[in-house]
Amino acid sequence: MLDAVPFFFALGAVASLARSELKLPTAVFEALSIYLLLAIGLKGGSEIAHSSDPALLTHAALAIGLGALIPLFAFPLFRLRFNRFDAASLAAHYGSISVVTFAVGTTVLASRGVAYEGHLALLAALMEAPAILVATVLARLGGEERPDWRKLIHEVFANKSVLLLLGGILIGWAAGPHGTEPLKPLFTDLFKGALCLFLLEMGLVAASRLGDLRKAGFFLVACGIALPLGNAALGWLAASWMGLSVGGTVLLMTLAASASYIAAPTAMRLAVPEANPALGIAAALALTFPFNVLFGIPLYLWVAQQLA
Repeated sequence: MLDAVPFFFALGAVASLARSELKLPTAVFEALSIYLLLAIGLKGGSEIAHSSDPALLTHAALAIGLGALIPLFAFPLFRLRFNRFDAASLAAHYGSISVVTFAVGTTVLASRGVAYEGHLALLAALMEAPAILVATVLARLGGEERPDWRKLIHEVFANKSVLLLLGGILIGWAAGPHGTEPLKPLFTDLFKGALCLFLLEMGLVAASRLGDLRKAGFFLVACGIALPLGNAALGWLAASWMGLSVGGTVLLMTLAASASYIAAPTAMRLAVPEANPALGIAAALALTFPFNVLFGIPLYLWVAQQLA
């Protein structure tokens, strides 16, 4: 049975390419993004409160390490074609994560009855910032100008996605499964429908960025497909060290393979203003995001099941 969720993204992309006037109101889109981040955080926090896994700290450290490692591989790859600033910015986008891609992954697993560890939401929150900080260092190595680290760190951790996700996790952890039970009709039962509407808008936005992708050339297109596959392999290795279930492995592969189009662009504008912001947003949103949603996540699930 096919899952309907990815088709909403495809519908948005087709509507954009057909130059339709279809568009979600900005206020609705903002409300949906807040809702999804809180819903993911609450579920993860509730599962953490219910769990007594002693390896949680080890898993958190490995997730942070994975987030910091990916830009170290991505940066020299992008340097083959781009200047230091653009290469560092792109490395930050591919080292950080997309919470919406993670949400699609959880929905696909739920539709197929595949269980996963609840603390994966916490690992998602922890993987947002390390790549941005590492990429900023890579951009400034050998240069005279130094970023305002205090301002940058504030920007990273006060970012909407990080704040809402971590806040949801803390609320879910503090309230526990019983405390969050009354919230299930809103934050659990309606989750999939809200995600479909969000993906509809994402399809519209992604298709509108295809022009920027064409200007960047074939090299960036090739990297936008090759990097998710390579990063997913790193995610599988990390999941194996953690001893995660098949579902947990799929989600960690999905996180590693995703690319940030919210936190990273915002932080890179502040940390590396010399970089071209269109490159990272176009590659992450118009290429890597749809690749993961339409093809990547089913592939990661198949690989995880075969190698379990």
